[in-house]
Amino acid sequence: VQLQASGGGLVQAGGSLSLSCVMSGVTATTFTTYVMGWYRQASGQQRELVASVRPAHSTYYADSMKGRITISRDSAKKTVYLLMSSLKPEDTAIYYCNTVTPLPATDSWGQGTLVTVSS
Repeated sequence: VQLQASGGGLVQAGGSLSLSCVMSGVTATTFTTYVMGWYRQASGQQRELVASVRPAHSTYYADSMKGRITISRDSAKKTVYLLMSSLKPEDTAIYYCNTVTPLPATDSWGQGTLVTVSS
């Protein structure tokens, strides 16, 4: 399994970014069964789950970003998206996508995509 996240960059506080992540190494049928999530890891911090989307498209958002992000998926494309707005400097982190269920494999994280929010 490989996960390729993209869309990060440098943005001013209050700005928006759109992230996407493509999973390879699984069929679309298998991907459809996964709960997928976006995680982030700030420098010196532990990785945290910020959003997830179930096969039936129900969603979860961490309180830290609720109201400012929208997660979605296109199972036919094996792709997960994260729309982010009203970004804050404390949102600066590397953002990764991965499975939530099943639990992510240790070696499946990929490089993520860096989001930097300037004040």
